[in-house]
Amino acid sequence: MSKLVTIFGGSGFVGRYIAQRMAKAGWRVRVAVRRPNEALFVKPYGVVGQVEPILCNIRDDDSVRAALLGADAVVNCVGILVESGKNRFEAVQAEGPARIARLAAENGVRRMVHVSAIGADMEATSDYAATKGEGEAGVLKHMPDAMILRPSIVFGPEDEFFNRFAGMARLSPVLPVVGGETRFQPVYVDDIARAAVMGVTGQAEGGIYELGGPETDTFRGLMQRMLEIIHRRRLILNTPLWIARIMAFGFDMLQAITLGLFSNTMLTRDQIKNLSKDNVVSDDAKGFADLGIRPVAMASVLPDYLWRFRPSGQYDAIKESAQNLRKS
Repeated sequence: MSKLVTIFGGSGFVGRYIAQRMAKAGWRVRVAVRRPNEALFVKPYGVVGQVEPILCNIRDDDSVRAALLGADAVVNCVGILVESGKNRFEAVQAEGPARIARLAAENGVRRMVHVSAIGADMEATSDYAATKGEGEAGVLKHMPDAMILRPSIVFGPEDEFFNRFAGMARLSPVLPVVGGETRFQPVYVDDIARAAVMGVTGQAEGGIYELGGPETDTFRGLMQRMLEIIHRRRLILNTPLWIARIMAFGFDMLQAITLGLFSNTMLTRDQIKNLSKDNVVSDDAKGFADLGIRPVAMASVLPDYLWRFRPSGQYDAIKESAQNLRKS
């Protein structure tokens, strides 16, 4: 019988790519999510019955234990950018990974891959980064040989970075950014999946790997690249941190006052702490080179999914060619 991997958060942005690759490798894939009825799109990743979404709440021992039943390996991709309701950073990013690792060890699961983030540090002032660090520590406590992946900002067709700002550029003449000079090292989502598969299958040893793409650029520089691809000219306005903090405070208070009816997906005070620090691979960290993976450049992927934000969408290039013919 083929081996089984349980992927927590396997229908999310990164998780779905890992699930797809694991299915292609011949593994049975159990996708553990909060809303399995919204994850049915993962089923065609394999043959009938090979990929199955199941209900799981990583805040509950019994739920996690059931999801791990019979698994040979486990991958955790669960993470949040904004707190809401019971989904707090501490519960999801610190306690959750530790719970998965503890129960995986108790159930004899051989290998674990945990997707964290560059900047994970238990001593960080940001709750997001601090709980990411706590989660890593919890995983290594129970699964010392686990592979921990720390990607920089992730790009791909379903990303919430380039898609979000391209959408804003379609509607507004001004593109506001916070931390315009902060450096990032964007990494292609499928490259992370390739690394995770190597950890699951035992092709790579455990440990912490920081994953960044072949290019490093500032927040402002990334926005300029995006604007060039979608053929739009916009003013990139770097919002001073003190103004950003006031705005974030207002959004956070609005979410608190409305008891979560308004979810602050705009800008939080915690995000500002992260945006004030570079998000690039450390010089002494293990990374793609140690895995034998050559990361994909942004120019090879971004035009494939950002074209829809161009003034004439898929017909933009044809329209531009027609204009050139008139000039000649």
